[in-house]
Amino acid sequence: MIELPALKHNSVVVIGGPTASGKSGLAIDIAKMYNGEVINADSMQVYCGLPILSAVPSLEERQGIPHHLYEIYEPSVNGTVVDWLNLAVAKIQEVWARGKLPVVVGGTGMYLDNLVNGTTPIPEPDEKIRQQILSLQGQLNAEEFYERLRQIDAAGAAMLNPNDTTRVRRAYEIFEQTGMSIAEWYQKPMVKKIPEADFVTIKLVPPADVLDERCYRRFDMMVEAGAVDEVRRLLLLRLDEKLPAMKMLGVPELAGFVQGVCSLDKSVEEAKRHTRQYAKRQRTWFRNKFAADVVFDGIYSC
Repeated sequence: MIELPALKHNSVVVIGGPTASGKSGLAIDIAKMYNGEVINADSMQVYCGLPILSAVPSLEERQGIPHHLYEIYEPSVNGTVVDWLNLAVAKIQEVWARGKLPVVVGGTGMYLDNLVNGTTPIPEPDEKIRQQILSLQGQLNAEEFYERLRQIDAAGAAMLNPNDTTRVRRAYEIFEQTGMSIAEWYQKPMVKKIPEADFVTIKLVPPADVLDERCYRRFDMMVEAGAVDEVRRLLLLRLDEKLPAMKMLGVPELAGFVQGVCSLDKSVEEAKRHTRQYAKRQRTWFRNKFAADVVFDGIYSC
């Protein structure tokens, strides 16, 4: 068990790390030991209907510990970091009010960074603007949509990967709403959403080879547990492929098998490769950019 610094009445434990590193098990153990409740900070585990592929802790795995912000959106919803941050802050305050310890856990670095370190004071776009931009994005491919953004906000576009369709759309929304580039907004002082919190941060940074093997083994277990059926049901909804749930690790690859484009072995091989690449990016981000009070250099095993 990882030993924590002294906790206060306003403490919030925050656990981050790459996929398959054992974060959920650690969060449950800490919640059991310190009278806590677990709050999700994974941008895929907010979607319902895909508990296997998103690795949502099962009721058995939760061991009676309350879990929050899991499977709260339909796959048709485009959840944002701002949406999550507002929900997470409200949930932290609720847990405090019950005299318990909030334990925030997830692998989405942007979520954790915004919670702990603050966020730029960018106003949320009106729903009308959001829908207009979403409609425009649906009419164009990624390169064309990025070019549209570059024409109105070259500085903001230069900060983004053209293939990161979610952030490109967000930048477009911000410019339409405020008339200012995201580059300008990012120069403004950060604002903490919950400044009264005393964060205790933990990061898991397992060795790369160990993490790779863990990712491969876990994906095989997902397939055995019914991940293909999850994707089959998702495809029946005929959702926009740009939605976050449609881009979840394993969904595009297994969709190829369901649609008869490739064999199951080939789709699983591709999914494992992409999962490994994603875990590598996560590991690098947490190692270099997420300051933590406690660092665990391995896979956490309950």
